[in-house]
Amino acid sequence: MAKPVSIEVWNPNGKYRVVSTKSMPGTRWINLLIEQDCRLEICTEKKTILSVEDIVALIGDKCDGVIGQLTEDWGETLFAALSRAGGTAFSNMAVGYNNVNVNAANKYGVAVGNTPGVLTETTAELAASLSLAAARRIVEADEFMRAGLYDGWLPHLFVGNLLKGQTVGVIGAGRIGSAYARMMVEGFKMNLIYYDLYQATRLEKFVTAYGEFLKANGEQPVYWKRASTMDEVLREADVISLHPILDKTTYHLINKERLASMKKEAILVNCSRGPVIDEVALVEHLKKNPMFRVGLDVFEDEPYMKPGLADMKNAVIVPHIASASKWTREGMATLAALNVLGKIKGYPIWGDPNRVEPFLNVNIPPPAACPSIVNSKALGLPVSKL
Repeated sequence: MAKPVSIEVWNPNGKYRVVSTKSMPGTRWINLLIEQDCRLEICTEKKTILSVEDIVALIGDKCDGVIGQLTEDWGETLFAALSRAGGTAFSNMAVGYNNVNVNAANKYGVAVGNTPGVLTETTAELAASLSLAAARRIVEADEFMRAGLYDGWLPHLFVGNLLKGQTVGVIGAGRIGSAYARMMVEGFKMNLIYYDLYQATRLEKFVTAYGEFLKANGEQPVYWKRASTMDEVLREADVISLHPILDKTTYHLINKERLASMKKEAILVNCSRGPVIDEVALVEHLKKNPMFRVGLDVFEDEPYMKPGLADMKNAVIVPHIASASKWTREGMATLAALNVLGKIKGYPIWGDPNRVEPFLNVNIPPPAACPSIVNSKALGLPVSKL
């Protein structure tokens, strides 16, 4: 018998029972659910990460849908429990769904939602922030000041890297990678080298046009280059930001050999998925190369770091906050809730999951559609004509 889990209940007499495994930012997502006759139960347990047993207890005997988190193990056990309770909808409050066994969801007929389209600029901004913080050694300098060690200006004090005129490298030039590249090119007049399986035509046109603008105004133009391999980016770039998906081809993409191929004073940024970097190899490289710096938002074994990483002065490390702007997190909560609500109400699937503005406009009702269901084709769900 599963131990009861503490909850907060909204609209207790609602027709549909929806469970959220965590409290989420904002109130719009709550209001959208209760306005559509949902009884909403929000888990108030103090645990950071709920166990499978905790979530089974939350699902109970009757549950129409669950809003969950990327830290949870959504596999056979949970989808079976949700199906037994009559549920047909689950949504991650995340764009990624590496924590979800989609085949198990398909087996039990459960739609799996995610929240793309709302994280692009926020994640790119954090990658840019980490790039700048690492380049100018901001965290080291902040700790130095707080420790009361500053007793006057010195020529060598916290000398870092100038970004202007250097080359920024992007591995994975999708929405987030391209947004980051634009920020670095336009913000710091950096040249661009990128690797992606697909040509980033819009990004190339942007850099070309910006280069022409600079030249017309008497400044050094910027240029772009599409690399034929990832290794080419790693060898040539001064700042490299990782934006690939995580699969068997990108696991430990950055390993001992590839770290050794990078410039001695390069900066490596990761706001994608932790396991794309071999963290043990990274720690050793940071120890041996004190002018090599990293900015990390994600880690190989979250919430843990590999031994030694926390001691590295040449590492800027933050706790998976790439999407942590108020607008983005509230938007993610809204999209996750609307994925679950849409499936419960029998709505079709929105045609473009990256064009989410109609769902986030607080001045109009959201479209009668599920914003993003990753297994819609497997379940044969209809697509909206809106």
